[in-house]
Amino acid sequence: MDDRGEPTGALVRPYAVTRGRTRPRLEIALEALVETTQRGRNGGGRGGEHRVIAGLCEERVQSLAEVAAQLRLPLGVARVLIADMAAEGLVAVYEPTSIEEGNDAVGTELLERVLSGLRRL
Repeated sequence: MDDRGEPTGALVRPYAVTRGRTRPRLEIALEALVETTQRGRNGGGRGGEHRVIAGLCEERVQSLAEVAAQLRLPLGVARVLIADMAAEGLVAVYEPTSIEEGNDAVGTELLERVLSGLRRL
């Protein structure tokens, strides 16, 4: 990387980073939160990308989309890498909860206040 944070030297194709795989071991939502586990903090994993992701998610929990953006990787590549890391126990992935019909977990009052605030923008 140069002084501006731009990559220098040879660029690696995204499919090379994932060893040609395009499908993750497990499906991870775009907004799923990723956190480095103790095993990930102890330097487990293979490849530089795993170490970088572990470092990013050790400082604070981040979404899959944030990790992809910070690494300047396509979302699919980041999803494959993070799924691999989750399978190896290097990161914990927290999927967003879904609001099922009849389940008022979030509360209609809160949703109405959010909608009202959005309308004022």
